Amino acid sequence: MKHVNDKQIRDYDAVLDAKYGAPGTPERTQFEEEAYSFYSGQIIRDIRKEAGVTQSELADKIGADKSYVSRVERGEIMPSVGTFYRIIAALGFRVQLTNQ
Repeated sequence: MKHVNDKQIRDYDAVLDAKYGAPGTPERTQFEEEAYSFYSGQIIRDIRKEAGVTQSELADKIGADKSYVSRVERGEIMPSVGTFYRIIAALGFRVQLTNQ
């Protein structure tokens, strides 16, 4: 099915509610986890490329194999918090938490 942009402003929460159920439902939780995995993978891929590091080089630095790094970047798996920090540090970056 092709999506046509009708240029209407939508309440994104309402769209997600209609498609995946209310926050806290198993379907919505699964969607959110998959979305976070995808987004985290994109961040890692982007900074890896910015750092000029290959997937194999990153894998060597964190003690993993290239296929692990590839699956993380594709959002197929979510690294643990510890592994996420090791990946970020291996690429010469750091995570900074701030309040809004």
